Amino acid sequence: MILPPSFYERDTVTVAKDLLGCLLVHREETTTMGWIVEVEAYLRGDPAAHSYRGETKRNSVMFGPPGHAYVYLIYGLHTCVNIVTGSEGAGEAVLIRALEPAIGLDLIQERRGMNDPVSLASGPGKLTQALDITMDLNGTSLYNGPLQVGSPDSLPGRRPEGFPGEIVQTTRIGITKAADLPLRFYLKGSRYVSRR
Repeated sequence: MILPPSFYERDTVTVAKDLLGCLLVHREETTTMGWIVEVEAYLRGDPAAHSYRGETKRNSVMFGPPGHAYVYLIYGLHTCVNIVTGSEGAGEAVLIRALEPAIGLDLIQERRGMNDPVSLASGPGKLTQALDITMDLNGTSLYNGPLQVGSPDSLPGRRPEGFPGEIVQTTRIGITKAADLPLRFYLKGSRYVSRR
């Protein structure tokens, strides 16, 4: 039930909302995955987007084909994972902000050094540590690589907390430019979001 390239080749805000409830999957020796419960959209002409000043070596993946992972380092310590969206060359992406752990809980807890399921992946740096998403995955395809996105129906009989349900639309977190744009979306009924 892996999402096809056409899923990502749409309006970025629409894709961001439609990603809620989907599964982010990292297939390694042991597969780990979590339901996406919080995202942020970054658009063309958006001063907060890495693509705002044009294409560089660091952000070139954002200008490539949609449906690929744009992974970058923050504070020189943690990675963040984004999904390239829209048309090729648009420089748009969706940041995955929080997950509800679904598969591989023991390994996720070991990687994070904690047991509280609500806090394991409740932030962009936390979730990449939980799923072992490193810079090696920058630029990889999300439909035929080790990092994939599955539909909400990928785990029969299981759904994330609060899905389907109301989506909250609000301002983004941790930015200073264009901080007033309502481009953050999360599942209202989920305890796993980074901040309400």
